[in-house]
Amino acid sequence: MSKFVRGAAVAGAAACLLASLASPAWAQDKTSIEWWYANGGRVEEGIQKIIADFNASQDKYEVVGIKKGNYEETFAAMIAAYRVGQHPSIIQSSERTFLTMIDSNAIVPVSELMTQQGYTVDWANFVKPVADFYLVGDTPAAMPFNSSTAVMWYNADHFKAAGFDGPAATWPEFEKQLYAIKEKGISECAMALNSDFYWSLIEGYSSINDYPFGTKGNGFEGLDTEYVYNTTPVVQQVERLKKWIDDGVIQLAGQGLSPMQLYTSGTCSTISASTAGHADVEANAKFNWSAAFQPHEEGVEPHNSNIGGAALWVLKGKTDAENAAAAAFLNFIAQPDTQAWWSEWTGYVPVTNAAYEKMKAAGFFEKHPTREIAIKQLSQGTPTVNSRGFRFGNSNQTSAILVEEIQAAWTGQKTVQQALDAAVSRGNEVLRQYEQLHAAQ
Repeated sequence: MSKFVRGAAVAGAAACLLASLASPAWAQDKTSIEWWYANGGRVEEGIQKIIADFNASQDKYEVVGIKKGNYEETFAAMIAAYRVGQHPSIIQSSERTFLTMIDSNAIVPVSELMTQQGYTVDWANFVKPVADFYLVGDTPAAMPFNSSTAVMWYNADHFKAAGFDGPAATWPEFEKQLYAIKEKGISECAMALNSDFYWSLIEGYSSINDYPFGTKGNGFEGLDTEYVYNTTPVVQQVERLKKWIDDGVIQLAGQGLSPMQLYTSGTCSTISASTAGHADVEANAKFNWSAAFQPHEEGVEPHNSNIGGAALWVLKGKTDAENAAAAAFLNFIAQPDTQAWWSEWTGYVPVTNAAYEKMKAAGFFEKHPTREIAIKQLSQGTPTVNSRGFRFGNSNQTSAILVEEIQAAWTGQKTVQQALDAAVSRGNEVLRQYEQLHAAQ
């Protein structure tokens, strides 16, 4: 029995109703499947175009794309629907849920599905730092789709006015730049703090600087992993961010503006955010903007940054025809033309080398140099057990705990060390609960 089914299930009726309403009558002659996704705005437009292109490319299958909310809401909806057998064939789930998906016993590994359905996928052609994250053994469990990493966006006009060509390579030098921008009154704030700062400035910081975030290879080597980031330079990183907040160098979102709007409006000079922000920046920033690699600590040889975004998972419990439709759709998505278009439209990294080479041959990165930063940053250095990613159970819950404790430090309720000690202690309790639930598998 799936872990999604185990336990009380009371939210299925609404999901059942939505699913039935979402199946158009005109699709009855075709095998129709659903794909639940979590993106809005320009990214959703791209998703719907891919679906429309696939549906128009053949006459056997029909994919119906349904937005279920953000990643957490889509994940929760999927669990509720799975419990009552009304789940979609394909679910877009964030990289943070990888271990939970694997241990759910509710998925069909994509490599297994594609082989069963007669498709030959060159998995070695997927960009290594992205593909490696989704491997179980030597085969991928999910298909990388909207993969990203955080880059340092900056206002080139502001940096030029302060006497800098761009963000410095190291955190100490970058700090001097931010304080210079503030002291010269060049902008209202030197840096905006993104809502997912724990991903870019805490977890990403650990990856690039090769610091352990947890034991057992950051969870890759066993469920008996424990968080240890309260014993690494993450402590000084959080203290640095707190100092910037206290000194008015970094600004939190508020007053109706999102963190990215604080940057694109020209209010703040920098923001550490996903490369997928390209669509927003290109559409709304009315100044000379650019992006750079994330800084690293002095004396450190930087490693690859951590990935973000999501992958496509295939769920069990479907008919052979529905599985055939899912495989055909994933095969369509994996094509270089689809991948190259998707990357160019959204700013997400091309997840296959063929798509990357196609974009380079077309001169795309010469015209849009910032689009290549993410894939170069994901590939910098040699991956280590600390930089290859994070595989912790119930990661959404432990991340929320980390943010809650850090905010307690920023508001003066705790010291940074006390806050991180508490986050690790509470997080490890969650890991033990996850281990107890899944260790018998």
